[in-house]
Amino acid sequence: MTNHEPEQYVVEGVAPTEAHVLYRIEDGIAYVTLNRPSQLNAVNTGLVEGLCLSLDRASEDEAAAVILSGNGRSFCAGHDFKEVARAESDQSARRRIERMQDVTRKMQQIPAPVIAAVHGYALGAGCEFALCCDLVIAHTETVFGFPEVEVGLGVTGGISRLLPAIVGPAKAKELVLMGGRFDAHEGVRLGLVNVVADDALATAVTWAKEMAGRPRLALSLAKSSLNRGMQGDLDAAFEREIVNSLMLRATPEAFTAADSFRQRSHDRSQDA
Repeated sequence: MTNHEPEQYVVEGVAPTEAHVLYRIEDGIAYVTLNRPSQLNAVNTGLVEGLCLSLDRASEDEAAAVILSGNGRSFCAGHDFKEVARAESDQSARRRIERMQDVTRKMQQIPAPVIAAVHGYALGAGCEFALCCDLVIAHTETVFGFPEVEVGLGVTGGISRLLPAIVGPAKAKELVLMGGRFDAHEGVRLGLVNVVADDALATAVTWAKEMAGRPRLALSLAKSSLNRGMQGDLDAAFEREIVNSLMLRATPEAFTAADSFRQRSHDRSQDA
C-alpha cells in the first residue's frame, strides 16, 4: 500500500485543521508524525489518542517498519500543563494515564520495529515516547530528560522498568530523581540512543528501508523475543528461541534470504 497524503487523526472536540498526529504509509513504511509544532508537540489528549490510533493503523496496514517523528522545532517537549486540570478526579486521571501507557503497549506489541527520529527537545513524556521505541536516532542537538519529579509528576510510560533495564538501577534513579538533561551523545553512551545523525529522519528512513527488505516474520519474532527476554528468565528465553527458530526455518523467506546471503558471501570471496 502506498499513500503519499498523510491522514489526520483527530478526536472529539479537536478541529480537523488541528490534527495532532499525522499518518501515512509509503513502500511499506509507516510514518507517524506528532503535529503540534507551535506547542513543541507537547502531549495532550488529542496527541495521545492520535498516536494510539496511528500505531493501530500501522499494524492493520502490516507496515514493515514504523518511524515516529515530530513536526517543527522539537520531537516532543513533554506534557501540556494547560490541559491537565488540578481538579481532575482520580478515576479520570487513571484513564488518562492508562491511555498514555497504551502508547508503550502498542509500540511493544506491533510486529514492526518502531524507530524514533528525534530532534530538539525530548523531555518527560516525549523522552518516554522515544525510549519506548525499538530504535532511537537522534539529531546532534537533541536534548533529553525526565523532569517529571521536578514538576511534581511521575514517569508513566513503563520507564520504571525499561530505564533500569538499559542503564542500570543507579543511573536510572539519577536520571529520574535529579531530572538532569543530557544530549544525544550522552544518550549513546548510556545505551538509550542508537546513533547520532545530522538528519535523524533521513537516517531513520534509511534504516527502515533496510529492515523492510528483510524477511518480515524473522524481523517481528526477533523484536518480540528481545522484548520478552527482558521480562523472563534465561530458560524461558532458550525455549522461545528454539520455537522461533523452528518456525522460521521452514518459511520461503528464510530460504531466499539464506541463498542471497550465501551468494553475497561467495561474491565477496571472489573479489578478495
